[in-house]
Amino acid sequence: MKIFFAAFMLFTFLPPSKAVTTKMFKVLDTCARYKLEEIDAKEALEKLKLESKNSPEMDFKNKISTYCSVFTPNEKIEF
Repeated sequence: MKIFFAAFMLFTFLPPSKAVTTKMFKVLDTCARYKLEEIDAKEALEKLKLESKNSPEMDFKNKISTYCSVFTPNEKIEF
């Protein structure tokens, strides 16, 4: 009976944790590509699914900078 309970718990909690890891990877990947200038600010906003009104380019950069700074482990990295 303990084996069934353990298997149930494993299959219940494993998929959500994998989904969180995948989403975090996508955010970090997008932030890194933006930092390396592989994608521009508008494309980064779309990939990060941030609200992008018809604002100047500087507002896009500030929004991405603020958003990506939350996800970077090293506080000395500036976007």
